[in-house]
Amino acid sequence: MLKLIAKIFGTKSQRDIKSVEPLVKETVQEFEKLASLSNDQLRAKTKEIQNTINEELKDIDAQLAALHKEIADRPEMDLTEKESVFAQIDKLEGDRNKELEKVLLKVLPRAFAIVRDTARRFKENDYLEVTAQDFDIQLSATHPNVTIHGDKARWSKQWMAAGNMITWDMMHYEVQIIGGVVLHQGKVAEMATGCPGKTWSTHCNCKRLPRETR
Repeated sequence: MLKLIAKIFGTKSQRDIKSVEPLVKETVQEFEKLASLSNDQLRAKTKEIQNTINEELKDIDAQLAALHKEIADRPEMDLTEKESVFAQIDKLEGDRNKELEKVLLKVLPRAFAIVRDTARRFKENDYLEVTAQDFDIQLSATHPNVTIHGDKARWSKQWMAAGNMITWDMMHYEVQIIGGVVLHQGKVAEMATGCPGKTWSTHCNCKRLPRETR
């Protein structure tokens, strides 16, 4: 009976994979739009995502800020009033977490696409050069793989990790994108032996994935 049900409805892992396939497809589509961008333009895409998140949450963040300010500005507030305000804050923070999950899922394909294209660029180049920002300058003081050349910062594809020199030479398989989505959803399962990117700690059934993802 269990085998019959699995044949009709699929296994849990098959259903999980099917549920994330639209996000994987959208990630690949977003990835294909990035190849023509400069390194600076690609970096700016991350800022766009941050702005999207902030814009989606600005109303609820404004409400939270107002409530926190009310408590700070009214030290004479009695215990009953404070409890009422804190109850409002707790509710709003819960609502904010729900809205945050929605917006993170909304921007996930773009975020994953940026990471994938960054990996591709490191794989194809010895270093990536961008216009130096404060972040680059600060990091260059402690990370030898980031160097400053005039107004440019160069990020080498080689860096030390756990005492070993690492050379980045990989680009994410689609099955690893599936793994990333599953991890984002708070699920952790075993990735079947033979799957590329097994250390992503998720489950896949390679025999049932399209050939190009294996």
